[in-house]
Amino acid sequence: MGTEQLPTFILENYEVHEWKHACAILGSDFPEEFQEVIAVLSEFRLRRSWITVGGGGKSKVSQAIDRALTKKGWIEKSFATKIVIDDQTHESPTHKVDCFKNKVALEIEWNNKDPFFDRDLNNFRLLFDLRAISVGIIITRRDELQDVFNEIGRGASYGPSTTHMSKVLPRVEGGGGGGCPLLIFGISKSLYVED
Repeated sequence: MGTEQLPTFILENYEVHEWKHACAILGSDFPEEFQEVIAVLSEFRLRRSWITVGGGGKSKVSQAIDRALTKKGWIEKSFATKIVIDDQTHESPTHKVDCFKNKVALEIEWNNKDPFFDRDLNNFRLLFDLRAISVGIIITRRDELQDVFNEIGRGASYGPSTTHMSKVLPRVEGGGGGGCPLLIFGISKSLYVED
């Protein structure tokens, strides 16, 4: 199963990229988690009120996706990782994952500084190498949403150095996720609604 096997709604309303057979792994080994992510993305709508609200803390977009996944049993997860060399233990801290369930890790990068993608991908790489996760998923925004932000007077808050699809793709294609299978969804302006 590749991205072409995703539901039509997802393919029409999200920009989707896959590496290392993430859809096949999710579909065969983690079908429940895969269907839960698809269900949450299918129900998601990008509300104007979430964009017009100022910054500070977790965005309304991230909160909405987090809440929907939490209702399905996903949790924010920190991993206690260590490396032992010749009986000497070295702490090897990882960053906590926004949403985690059954070896599937999901990060939501709505409007952070773009180096957050480096952190997420490195975290996925390390956790995959340690066999703590099997697949990493990132939800971000398509570049085309900048038009919407500009139209409603919020363009400066969503600048070119913030997290969006054209910032994550070169990092992944350059090997940022290592061997970790990855699935990346970019929210399209077709999901934008006035409220």
